Parts: sequence; C-alpha cells; structure tokens
Amino acid sequence: MSRKDALLRIHKSLVQKRDELRRQLDSEIEQVHAADAGTGDLLDAATDGAQNEMHNQLAAFESRELQQIERAIKLIRTGKYGYCEACDAAIPVARLKALPYTTVCIGCRQKQEITGSRFGNDTENWETVFEYEGANNDRELTIRDIDIHAD
Repeated sequence: MSRKDALLRIHKSLVQKRDELRRQLDSEIEQVHAADAGTGDLLDAATDGAQNEMHNQLAAFESRELQQIERAIKLIRTGKYGYCEACDAAIPVARLKALPYTTVCIGCRQKQEITGSRFGNDTENWETVFEYEGANNDRELTIRDIDIHAD
C-alpha cells in the first residue's frame, strides 16, 4: 500500500474518531446538566457532585484528544501531516497508524522524553468561529487531495 493510500485511510479513521468524540462530549455535557437540574437531599447532592467531577474529567480528556485529532486532520489537508515537527523527517506509516495524531518521529519523541522538552507549539490554539466551522464541514478526501513531500 502506498503512503498516500495509508494517509487516506488514516484521515478516514480520524474523521470517524473525531465524530465519535464529539458525540461523547455532547453526552458528557448533557449528563452534567441533567445532574445539576435534580433536587434531593445532601447525599444526592454529594453523589451528583462526584459524578459531575467524573464527567468533567472525562470531557477534559476527550476534548484534548479531539483537539489533537482535529489538528491531524488539518495537517493532512495542508500536506504537512506525517512529517516530524522537530527534524522534518517522514514519520513511518506504522507509527502514524498506531498514533495517528503524533507530530514527531520516534527518535525525536525519545529525545523529548530524555530532556523533558517539547517541540512545536503545545499551547492552546484558539481558532476563529469561521475556521472552526470550516473544519466541521468535511468533504470526502481523495488521493489527489493529499500532498506529500518528494523525498
């Protein structure tokens, strides 16, 4: 299988995972709101508080993963996906299949772990509403849409 075919399949799985995470986040938010609406005694309030905390932590984890997936989808569309942000080498397809939203190769990741440093920009990336809406209107991706560097 060619690298382009593999990237196309990864894109499809990322879009599916993104949509699934969005549904899960919506569900988590609905459960928190439903628990807030209830009335009861002090024990009910304590139980609701613990459940809300669990739902909030799950939502935070899922939203971080969603952000990474959306970033990977954006990189695929711009032709920058699959290349290490630190050394610009092609990330092996096997690594991309295992961790589709990775932005660094194994060698650079090992250096990060040893030194405790990070490559790239790990700060929050606040998009305009227009960019966010544009990212949500996915169309089918074809092999011609994927641009890869000539090595």
